[in-house]
Amino acid sequence: MRLRSRTALALSVLAASLPFLIQLAPKVKAAGDGAPGYAANGDLLPVRDYREWIYLSSGIDMSYTPRPAGMTMFDNVFVNPAAYRSFVATGTWPDQTVLVLEIREAKSKGSINQLGHYQGGQLMGLEVHMRDAKRFPGGWAFFDFDSPDKNGTLIPQGAPCYSCHAAHGAVDTTFVQFYPTLLPVAEEKKTFSDAYLKEQASERAK
Repeated sequence: MRLRSRTALALSVLAASLPFLIQLAPKVKAAGDGAPGYAANGDLLPVRDYREWIYLSSGIDMSYTPRPAGMTMFDNVFVNPAAYRSFVATGTWPDQTVLVLEIREAKSKGSINQLGHYQGGQLMGLEVHMRDAKRFPGGWAFFDFDSPDKNGTLIPQGAPCYSCHAAHGAVDTTFVQFYPTLLPVAEEKKTFSDAYLKEQASERAK
């Protein structure tokens, strides 16, 4: 009986102290899975860990006009993991989606490579396309970064990138048509934009 009483007392003490112990435990935040942060002037804080996010696609020398880019470059697109999981489940982007476009030099001569191109170490540009419905008209905004370690500058709403994405983005002003693993998701969930559907219909009619 005495042993049982001691055991019951110990369990009671442990149960009473458990909430306090939980509060003391260190809180671990998943890398890159949180909401974006802003500086006091409205700049976007650096997205330092975007290469730990979900990789969506790469392109080389892509241009939305008939004119060539002028130099050979790769672009890589990453998205924060929480937004990716939501898109896979629903076919749409949630608030606080952050898409990162990384532009890197293309090299052709190095090591054993004889043909084609590979990505070099030099970062040529960095842009962010993000959704924050409470902050931006239309919900989305673009930011341009001079370097990954500096704050990103807001691109004004009247810039051509906004109208281009609105007119051609497959899903909610984003170019899901260039993300091979997400395009089937949008098709299955029937979340293509009206503009994209019209554009596709026009292409098929040619």
